[in-house]
Amino acid sequence: MSQAAAEAPGPSDDNKLLLAAKRTNRPDILRGFKRYRDGWNITNRHYWASVGFTGAAGFILAVLWFFSFGLTLSIRYCCRWRVTIKGKGSERSQKICLILLIVFTCAAGVGCILLSVGQDEFHDEALHTLKYVVNQSDYTVQTLRNVTKYLSLAKTTNVAQVFLPSNVLDDIDKLNVDLNSAADILKEKTSENAGKIKNVFNAVRSALISVAAVMLILALLGFFLSILGHRHTILIFVVSGWLLVAITFVLCGVFIILNNAISDTCVAMEEWVEHPHAVTALSSILPCVDQSTTNKTLIQSKEVINDIVNVVNTYIYTFANANPSPSEKYNYYNQSGPLMPPLCYPFDSKLQDRQCASQEVSLTNASEVWRSYICKVSPLGLCTTVGRVTPDVYEQLVAAVMESYALEHYTPVLLSLQDCKFVRDTFQEITSNYCPPLEHYLHIVNVGLGLVSVGILLCLILWILYANRPQREEVFVKLPLPMKASIMCTKTKTSSRHNSDIDASMSNTNVV
Repeated sequence: MSQAAAEAPGPSDDNKLLLAAKRTNRPDILRGFKRYRDGWNITNRHYWASVGFTGAAGFILAVLWFFSFGLTLSIRYCCRWRVTIKGKGSERSQKICLILLIVFTCAAGVGCILLSVGQDEFHDEALHTLKYVVNQSDYTVQTLRNVTKYLSLAKTTNVAQVFLPSNVLDDIDKLNVDLNSAADILKEKTSENAGKIKNVFNAVRSALISVAAVMLILALLGFFLSILGHRHTILIFVVSGWLLVAITFVLCGVFIILNNAISDTCVAMEEWVEHPHAVTALSSILPCVDQSTTNKTLIQSKEVINDIVNVVNTYIYTFANANPSPSEKYNYYNQSGPLMPPLCYPFDSKLQDRQCASQEVSLTNASEVWRSYICKVSPLGLCTTVGRVTPDVYEQLVAAVMESYALEHYTPVLLSLQDCKFVRDTFQEITSNYCPPLEHYLHIVNVGLGLVSVGILLCLILWILYANRPQREEVFVKLPLPMKASIMCTKTKTSSRHNSDIDASMSNTNVV
């Protein structure tokens, strides 16, 4: 009867909730592009297949770009096909090409800056969120371990050779095994998952930093080499840019997937907060503590608290408040004076909260009230002044009270673990304060990747075009022979006239 009354209602298998069902209704690659309808579940490979489909655009662009531009480069250099700016209006075309090259180089540079800033902020915020979840999990583990510690200490409780019953000691041993097992499993799972997630975030950060740095250097060097007209050198940068643009498109797809996965998780948490007792897949992130374990712990903790109070009151009624004759040596230490108030039972026979009677002292003020009942003792351990307990017995009583108070202190915490209030508060904090910044920085990273990809892509085309523009020497070589002779004669006459002027000025100087 008492056990049933103390248990809190747990989730039922019939009360299953599909989280973020609308957001996750996407094509499933593993099922022939049929719609995925099982809701958010990071342990389901079909969920990840459906999320992976959202990044298909980036992967398709990467493949198309890789093969189309690669084929174009092969045709150009194998067939010696040359793209250049010539004919009427070539100077205007060159100016337009130069302006576009500057614009797209700046766009690629801005994209690199956004990518660097966005990935740095995203990495910090992601690790901050992960640390918060790990701390919450550690708090749960520490709570379970503290209850185990105080239950173990309760086994040693005694007041003047009055101990807890042997059956209670056996129940404490069994419960401690369950609590330690639950704490170890939760700690192990949290540490393992946190380590994997941290490694992924660090790898993504390294990749983005490398891409941003290489792309920025590539854009600037390619720009200057195309301006200087180094056609052969620019080919190395064109090939490098071709491969890197494909990589950035792939990264765009990856971050679209990551963005959708995080958004799905935030929506799932919001929906779970409204239905905290539903059976969901969120237990893989921060599970509510096993219902049977918390029920046993709550019941056992309350029973142990009442048993400790019973030990204390047994001593008070049987020994402290008794006035035995000197012949009863075991009970006699010359106690006298007003009767000592008993300790309040915090729970009734059904283990429900109980109000203390006026003549009882609570767990919070018992040590202060009983201090006035301490007597001074002789070397033989007998009271020489008015009092009901010796200093040694008082210390034992206070130790028992503190043990009961510690167990009672953790009862509300266990209730929050049992009814998932602790987890609900954690998810509310994440959705309110952690999800918006994560999604914001992911958008910045995606914008940066997009600018870098498109900017370098267009720069590659303009590098080839602008580097192959006609140079002054090329224009002279391609002129007809009469025009070349005319230009040479003009240059010769100009040079002769210039030399005559110099000779005349020198002769005038000599005359003077």
